[in-house]
Amino acid sequence: MAAENHNKTAEEKTGSRGQGEVNVRLKYISLAVLVVQNASLILSIRYVRTLPGDRFYTTSAVVMAEVLKVMTCVVIILLQRRCSVKDTAAFLLDSIVFQYKDTLKLAVPSLIYTLQNNLQYIAISNLPAATFQVTYQLKILTTALFSVLMLRKSLSRVQWVSLLLLFGGVAIVQVQQEQGKEAALTDSSNQNYTVGLVAVIISCLSSGFAGVYFEKILKGSSASVWMRNVQLGIFGTALGLLGLWWKDGAAIAERGFLFGYTGMVWCVIFNQAFGGLLVAVVVKYADNILKGFATSFSIIVSTVASIYLFSFNVDLLFTAGAGLVIGAVYMYSLPKRPGSSSSLDSSSTSSSSASSALPRAGAAQEMEAFLPKCASKQKGS
Repeated sequence: MAAENHNKTAEEKTGSRGQGEVNVRLKYISLAVLVVQNASLILSIRYVRTLPGDRFYTTSAVVMAEVLKVMTCVVIILLQRRCSVKDTAAFLLDSIVFQYKDTLKLAVPSLIYTLQNNLQYIAISNLPAATFQVTYQLKILTTALFSVLMLRKSLSRVQWVSLLLLFGGVAIVQVQQEQGKEAALTDSSNQNYTVGLVAVIISCLSSGFAGVYFEKILKGSSASVWMRNVQLGIFGTALGLLGLWWKDGAAIAERGFLFGYTGMVWCVIFNQAFGGLLVAVVVKYADNILKGFATSFSIIVSTVASIYLFSFNVDLLFTAGAGLVIGAVYMYSLPKRPGSSSSLDSSSTSSSSASSALPRAGAAQEMEAFLPKCASKQKGS
């Protein structure tokens, strides 16, 4: 009997040790995926927007990304409902049409997200990838400020210090840019640094407000994150089509919706559409420190890649500013000491993927509820 108990204990220890090793591997895989997703989206958009020849219409790309996100969320809801088409259709009809007042609440953040997605294309088309990646981290500052004002959340001293460092780092990078040391921009007459800077600042403001507004809606409702994203996507598609008609309607009517689309452009659209959903999966295995580290490391990756891909010049001033931003992002994501006041989870600063409407914390909780069902279904339970 004692021998059996000893064997069971040994097996449990071996099992827990094996599970721990798996979790460690998953954490590093999550880190790699987050870094690749964060960096690749910015670099790929910059690449396709600076290629010679026919350019695709960014308004059509925004609409296509919204359609893909809606389709993906509908598929996830279908899987959650045991692949019952009838049950899923009834659920969508009730949530979207019959509860129309609840659906209309998503019109405001959807409008802002649509504006933000278009602004990101404008910003990246006029700014080098590394500069955009660093400056866009101001969304952490705007999200924190809107969270304090709208949700009455409080930040720790470390987080306030990190926000000051973040602002200082971005300011240093902008001073470096103003000194005219960006070769990629001076060599191209169709790029406007001021337009890119204004676009990224407005994008940060809209990202912060929309993210906090969406979080407030989620916390005041029992609807799932996937259902909310279907509602967002419906409005986003409609508003995106309106913007497409207003800005590029005549040109698209003449040349077609998919004019200028290449394999690389489709990669950008898929990355933009599925980036937030991908983060929702991998963030289950990562913690706040890893998420902050991934964001910081993606800035380094973007900078290094920009040197080789776009002849980006890095000097001491840019390095200092980017270093402050990387340190600030890492500090902000550090876990709080026990007993300290509640603060904004850094994972709620959308992401996004550069442009997804999925708050990562809520998405992670939904994914945890979603994955076991799929797993149990595969096992035949």
